[in-house]
Amino acid sequence: MKMESNIQPPDDLRPEYDFSKLRGGVRGKYAERFHAGTNLIRLEPDVARAFTDDASVNATLRSLIELAKSRVKVAH
Repeated sequence: MKMESNIQPPDDLRPEYDFSKLRGGVRGKYAERFHAGTNLIRLEPDVARAFTDDASVNATLRSLIELAKSRVKVAH
């Protein structure tokens, strides 16, 4: 069971912030657009150590794709 804390976090908001003007906000308004345009791939740590940046990953994958295409035999 979690014990309730009576300690209040310090109020570090500036007095000039007027939250009454922020009415009508929509939570997650752009979430669908964000997810549609995001194509993140998580690399395992051992694989990530082999690459210095995203450009090197892309170059290596493009080379592998071209190699695979050149090795595919066309059936007649």
